[in-house]
Amino acid sequence: MSDPVPPAIAPDAPEAPLPPSLRLLKWLVILLTLTMIGGVITVVGLLVTRMPQAFSAQAPSLPEGLTLPEGAEPAAITFGTGWIAVVTTDDRILIYGKNGTLRQDIRISPDPGP
Repeated sequence: MSDPVPPAIAPDAPEAPLPPSLRLLKWLVILLTLTMIGGVITVVGLLVTRMPQAFSAQAPSLPEGLTLPEGAEPAAITFGTGWIAVVTTDDRILIYGKNGTLRQDIRISPDPGP
């Protein structure tokens, strides 16, 4: 009868050392893995610390010296050269000068629909 385990594959045989080019490749893969783990941790950390500020539900703050008409709430604020535009929740665009005086009040007409 024949032996069930061939003599070339012995369970206690030590591993053969890797050739130098494969050792270099192995360390490069390990270094790349560590770099990618560090990058993912950095991106997740930045998202966690920066995104709550972007998703805050508070209304934009008006610059000092601007007073909105009664009942108008700001939805967006845009700063231009020499003017400030405030889009309100009641579909108006208010254009203020640099000194805070109202220059224009533009009413946005509703979409006529299909």
